[in-house]
Amino acid sequence: MIARLSGTVTHIGATSAVVDLSGFGVLVHVTPGTAAGLRLGQAATLSTHLVVREDSLTLYGFADDAARDLFELLLSANGVGPKLAQAALAVHEPETLRNAIANDDLATLTRVPGIGRKGAEKICLELRDKVHALGLVGELPGATPVAVPEEVWREQVSSGLQGLGWSAKDAALACDAVAPLVEEDPGIGIATLMRSALRSLART
Repeated sequence: MIARLSGTVTHIGATSAVVDLSGFGVLVHVTPGTAAGLRLGQAATLSTHLVVREDSLTLYGFADDAARDLFELLLSANGVGPKLAQAALAVHEPETLRNAIANDDLATLTRVPGIGRKGAEKICLELRDKVHALGLVGELPGATPVAVPEEVWREQVSSGLQGLGWSAKDAALACDAVAPLVEEDPGIGIATLMRSALRSLART
């Protein structure tokens, strides 16, 4: 798996670029936004995902790990291929897409060419829990933090951890471990609690 690519940019197209690695030119498919951030003759680093098929090896490049991770998440949904996932990232920022999936925002998803209402509903259905479980949902721009009742955040964090394979007992212990964070900041987000819970389990 090629996870990252660093080299000199020798060609920039609308949706692709060539990065030279000491005389070895690698073609990388990128979104228009990522392409716009590259400069000919200058060094660049891209997070990448390699799509392997019987007749081809296609490398997709992203400005950062967050975009690459979301691309891979989208690929896990039935019916979503690399081109459609790349189109989604060309239209929306990763944070916008993550929140759209988590909140069943079909209007946002259907702005992507190739995604109709039924397709958007399917993506939300298949990926909503994964987005929550991995703690990928951030705060919406301009949103005012709202205190989450204990029974609500415990249920969401516990369900997310169990969805990742942890036992109910481990999930309960992790919730106890992050409870002080809620006491310090009642408006803390579920995503932050989820990440903290995962860190607490990793230490045990």
